[in-house]
Amino acid sequence: MKDKDGNELSAGEAAGKVGNRVVNTGLEAGVFFLHLAGYIPSHNIRKLIYRLGGVKIGKGSTIHMGAVFYDPKGIEIGEDTIVGEKSVLDGRTNLRIGNHVDIASEVMIYTSQHNVHDPKFTAESKPVTIGDYVFIGPRAIIIPGVRIGKGAVVAAGAVVTNDVPEYAIVGGVPAKQIGERKAKDLNYRLGRPRLFR
Repeated sequence: MKDKDGNELSAGEAAGKVGNRVVNTGLEAGVFFLHLAGYIPSHNIRKLIYRLGGVKIGKGSTIHMGAVFYDPKGIEIGEDTIVGEKSVLDGRTNLRIGNHVDIASEVMIYTSQHNVHDPKFTAESKPVTIGDYVFIGPRAIIIPGVRIGKGAVVAAGAVVTNDVPEYAIVGGVPAKQIGERKAKDLNYRLGRPRLFR
């Protein structure tokens, strides 16, 4: 038996690869089930299923319909946080989202990516941390290893490749600081999510 690069495998190596494939297939099936659950029009039922799947979700937080998860066990969401429709949350390495965070629709947050300079195109994983009271606009992309500070704002469509300081407003591709949030004593609650989203 040979691996994907054409190298001969010993019986032990082949058995290890087969075992790994079986485990990964099980994980993929679980993620697919969570994807299907994302279309149930009830926040409470979705939250229950997501929690059973391994996502840690704080009190009063919700994930709107159509969310996609990569390894839900690495995802932790604080209290009173809203994740918008069709967002992608990658838990292959730790993804920590704080309290009172507003993530708009179709935001993509990744913790793993391929190294395009490696001849074997290997995957690299780095944790992502999003502080309390952050707002991330629609269709923004957060890449692995980024830390977004408390109260920061990420503009719609931005691609965040570097850390974002507290209360900074960033936008563009790649995202750069374009302003600063004036209010620093943030203490709001996001409120009740819409019933059928």
